[in-house]
Amino acid sequence: MDSTAFLRWLDTATTENQLHARQRIIHFENPAEYQRFALALSESVKSSPSLATVKPMPLIQAVSCRISDAEPLPDCRSIWMEEDCPVNVHSTVKKHAQPGGGIPWGVQQVKAPSAWSRTTGHRIKIGVIDTGVDFNHPDLRNSLNRGINLLNRSELPHDDNGHGTHIAGTIAAANQPKGMIGVAPRATICPVKAFDQNGSAYVSDIILGIDWCVRNRIHIINMSFGMKSRSKSLLNAVTNAYNAGVIIVASSGNDGRRKAIDYPARYPQTISVGATNKLRRIALFSNRGSHIDIYAPGDKIISAWLRGKYNEMSGTSMATSHVSGAIALLLAKNPGLTPYEIKAILKRSMQPLRGSKTPRSTGELDIMKMLKAADNEAR
Repeated sequence: MDSTAFLRWLDTATTENQLHARQRIIHFENPAEYQRFALALSESVKSSPSLATVKPMPLIQAVSCRISDAEPLPDCRSIWMEEDCPVNVHSTVKKHAQPGGGIPWGVQQVKAPSAWSRTTGHRIKIGVIDTGVDFNHPDLRNSLNRGINLLNRSELPHDDNGHGTHIAGTIAAANQPKGMIGVAPRATICPVKAFDQNGSAYVSDIILGIDWCVRNRIHIINMSFGMKSRSKSLLNAVTNAYNAGVIIVASSGNDGRRKAIDYPARYPQTISVGATNKLRRIALFSNRGSHIDIYAPGDKIISAWLRGKYNEMSGTSMATSHVSGAIALLLAKNPGLTPYEIKAILKRSMQPLRGSKTPRSTGELDIMKMLKAADNEAR
């Protein structure tokens, strides 16, 4: 493919008839072809301002941009295009709350405190692809690194929604006895702001977040979001991260469905998480069924919020943060484990769920059983 000709087409497609344009992902099958195009794109941005809106995604050899519906893709077998779908965070109602000054019920229920004499998640980096984080929250100050703001790279990934801060609190808050404590209080949260103040993003934003995590040697990616439609581009990004040894934990969705869960949790390269309540039953809102790898507390979870406050939230998002924290505890103690081995250990060490209709093939996170299963495997 001629990079110059394709750039001319792209310049036209990104400037004409933007009223009828949609966000798209254009994927190059040939790595060398993508490299040539990316180089030509960087050199053409100054002369063609519309090309500045084109987002390169080297992890999957693709670009994202708004393209007019009237512009068909040039006839070329080595290039394909799909919609850059919207994605939303996974949480339900929220309400203001005060921390009990102790350990949140979910952190207790998964038996994290019993593990802290052996592991606290020290030196494990968790990329939270979300709405950002409150850098001034007293419970999170010692648990954060700079991260990245994909919506405005010149700024820190400050949270203007609250969801990302809530997730970060459950994973790694560390401010007892005044505030709250998370599952892995000495792990490091690497906030990746891909979602806006409404908790919305595009698939391309997620892919750029995954790319950043892979390049920065992040151990675990927390994905507390989802969408109903399949995305080949997102699958490619998840697969590349998995092959690089990154553990991806994803929320299953809050539709109460029994036979389907949201993407990316539905991809086998992720650890898919459903939500339970205080009675160790599957929460009514949680998706469930054979696609779920593990359940964790997700109902009425109190965690950190904006401006140093706290909120109670429910959702498979909240459950996912418990699992990410648990894996940080496991990895700090057993640093050589692969994503495949970690999923196998989790599935071998679950607590049975309560409820007559609950399938026996899955269960709730139990950190002490998890650590014991890993010890047995190491022998």
